[in-house]
Order: sequence, then C-alpha cells, then structure tokens
Amino acid sequence: MASEIDRRKREFLEYVEIEKGNSLKTVENYDRYLSRYFAYAKITNPKDITEDSVREFRLHLNRQEGMKVKGQQSATLKKNTQNYHLIALRVFLKYLMKRSVTSLAPDKIELAKIKPRSLDLISSDELARLLSAPLLLLQKATTAVDALKYLRDHAILELFFSTGLRLSELCSLNRDLDLSKDEFSIRGKGEKVRVVFLSAEAKEAIKKYLNMRKDMEDPLFLNHSRKKSESMRLTQRSIERSVRTYATVAGISKKVTPHVIRHSFATDLLSNGADIRSVQMMLGHANIATTQIYTHVTDAQLREVHKKFHTKRK
Repeated sequence: MASEIDRRKREFLEYVEIEKGNSLKTVENYDRYLSRYFAYAKITNPKDITEDSVREFRLHLNRQEGMKVKGQQSATLKKNTQNYHLIALRVFLKYLMKRSVTSLAPDKIELAKIKPRSLDLISSDELARLLSAPLLLLQKATTAVDALKYLRDHAILELFFSTGLRLSELCSLNRDLDLSKDEFSIRGKGEKVRVVFLSAEAKEAIKKYLNMRKDMEDPLFLNHSRKKSESMRLTQRSIERSVRTYATVAGISKKVTPHVIRHSFATDLLSNGADIRSVQMMLGHANIATTQIYTHVTDAQLREVHKKFHTKRK
C-alpha cells in the first residue's frame, strides 16, 4: 500500500506535468530528486519533512562522490547538482502549502551558494571564421554527398547564430519552414512557444541546402551518410561533433559547442544595444536572472562610454 508521501508526490508530479506544463524530463528529475530525499530521510508523511532531516540530507549530498575524473580521485557532488535536489523539494513544499497540507515551509529550504557562472565565448572574428568554415570545405568537395553536407552544416551554423535556438530545438525543425517570412515559432522548454527571427544569411543558406536535396523527408536537417541505407533526422551528437570540427578548421583553439553560438547570439544583441527583456524572450528564458549572465559583456563598452562622456573635473 502506497504511503501518504507517495500519494502526494504522485499528485505533485501530475500537477507539474499537466497544469504547469513542465517537460517529461523535468518531471522525471523531480521524481528522482524527491525519491532520494524521501528514501534517505525515511519520509512517509508530509509532516515528516523537517529542517533537521533536510540538513542531514544536505550533508549527505555534500559528501557524495560526483563523476570520476580519469587519473584523479572522485570529486564531491557539484553544488549545482546538490541544489537541484533542494529546488525540487522546495517546489514540492510550495505545492503542499497551496493545498493546505501541513509540512515544512518552503522558505526554510536554502540553496547552497555557488560561484557565478562563467561563459564560454568566442570573439566576433572567431565567430565569422566558424560560420564560413563549411564554405571553405565546400570548395574542396569531391562528391555530391560531401557538398550537400557542407551546405547543410553552413545552414545549421547560420541558423544557430540568427535565432539563438537551443540544440534540441534546431534538431526538431522540419523542412516546411516558411522562408518567405523572417520569423517562425518554436516550442521550447516547458512546451513554451516563442518567436525567433531569420537573418538573410540564414535564409539563403537554408535555401541552398534544400535546393540540393533530392529527397522528400520531413526533417530540415538530415544525416546524409553514405553508410546509411536511408536518410534520417540529424542527431544532436552529430551536430556537436560538426561544430567542433568546424572550430578546428577555423583555427579556434577554444572548446566550441552549439551553446557557445547561442552565447554569441545573446552577447551580439546586447552589445549592439538590445534590451535584456527582449533578449530574454528571444532566448526563451523563463527567468530573467538566467539572461543577466550575458550583461557582463557590455561592461567594457560602458567603461569606455563613461570615460568618453562623463564630465571631467577641471
């Protein structure tokens, strides 16, 4: 027979999936994090959730080993990962409070302090070299399949920088994209829909790629491997590998990923005068605090403006 806490957890998970519209991955994470706490603290009823049991669980998490690094001892569980458990518990407690279920107050859950997030960035010159890297290889293509791949990859890179799409969002696109318009809607995290915008360069790159395609497959970007008997949607891992390859071709020594291009999209907008709320909407961030990590890129520009225009004491 299921305990009271199991019943409440099931209702909570149904609530965040159906009423809050969270993704199945988010629901799975909530389930996993809550289950770990309940099992560790032997929670069978919402009343069993106490500050003491949470503190003991936090100590337990802090002493857990994280991923093993080759040739080194295992590091402790990252602060971010520890916080995910606490965030899940806090959201669960807020849910219980709304339903007048007696338990620990959500504001009693404090998150571990973490270092400010640093961004992996590439310069505008490096970005330009990255975007043009597939075209350099296209000039040397010896087969139609290779030429098609380079056109595809150029379209992918231009689309990333034009829209700021997440990798999963770009992979989900189909070829019925209306290229007569400068914008399209995308369903992102939490099933939230937002509008993203196409640059002239991105539209032209996509058109060239599609014009060379001879298939009738639905996905916008296909795996054109000659080893496959049939074409299929390009995977996230394949795109990540391609981006790394083109970074090498472009002579970029830094680690470059699709998310780095998303960073470049955001910093380009902000450094050219876009307001942070607009950038938040284009990135699909639920919380503006997530977008604010990009604002540091304008600090240098602001410093120069201050030097140039601030009244000098005579």
